[in-house]
Amino acid sequence: MSIRHPIISVTGSSGAGTTSVRQIFEQVFRREGVNAACIDGDAYHRYDRAAMKQAITDADRAGEHHFSHFGPEANLLDELQELFRRYGDEGRGRTRHYVHDAAEAEHYGCPPGTFTPWEDLPGPSDLLFYEGLHGAVVADGYDIAGHADLKIGVVPVINLEWIQKIHRDRTSRGYSTEDVMTTILRRMPDYVRYICPQFTQTDINFQRVPTVDTSNPFIARWIPTPDESIVVIRFRNPRGIDFPYLLSMIAGSFMSRANSIVIPGGKLDLAMQLILTPLILQLVDRKRRAGRQEGRES
Repeated sequence: MSIRHPIISVTGSSGAGTTSVRQIFEQVFRREGVNAACIDGDAYHRYDRAAMKQAITDADRAGEHHFSHFGPEANLLDELQELFRRYGDEGRGRTRHYVHDAAEAEHYGCPPGTFTPWEDLPGPSDLLFYEGLHGAVVADGYDIAGHADLKIGVVPVINLEWIQKIHRDRTSRGYSTEDVMTTILRRMPDYVRYICPQFTQTDINFQRVPTVDTSNPFIARWIPTPDESIVVIRFRNPRGIDFPYLLSMIAGSFMSRANSIVIPGGKLDLAMQLILTPLILQLVDRKRRAGRQEGRES
């Protein structure tokens, strides 16, 4: 953790909705004039798309049927932890981009399913913003969570997470439901070992819960809408959180525990703006005050 070079980490599994949360953060950054260096967790996968398919095939042949992007073997967690450490110390680091589709291929000049070359972060920046699978990992000798100043978990209930993944992969990637089911089963051991434990490290969790029947996510015809959901927001340390203010500002909200507030699903954007904006500004203000203090001392 670093006063001079703060790090915000948003973590959640594939299909959890972290990309939508990233868009909300970007809105706050623009509105408040915060210059954030944004990195994508996909950049720290070990393999490009073709190499990952081959790695899975090789693992299957060796009798290892649970090789997945959720586990450390398929990722560059050393590189990610070093990025967090170096940015916290120096405000510097390096990253790259994973090219997901044709639009990104045109933008980056690399084929879909490949990586751009490694490059230094643009600088200087007010903070580092990470969104991906492993932003709060504490396992196997890694302590990525220990380098982040604000950790956010995006955690829909498991059936909803699967529904979102199934619909995304069928619509944008052309996978069959059976293909997605195979991927889910392959990832399950690493999901339990490396994804779920992160949500005890996060400072705030946003968990979306559908209020319609999602008993069999593999036959769901559509993703439950925000109006068909509630969101449980859990604060690891509720001290300093103005719950009466949040309850007054978010219609239909209520407290379920001393550290948890429940809101209508359609109010997630508003809730995140209300909760996260002051936390972001606190980090930036601390950074700027520390810089001014150092300037006076020098």
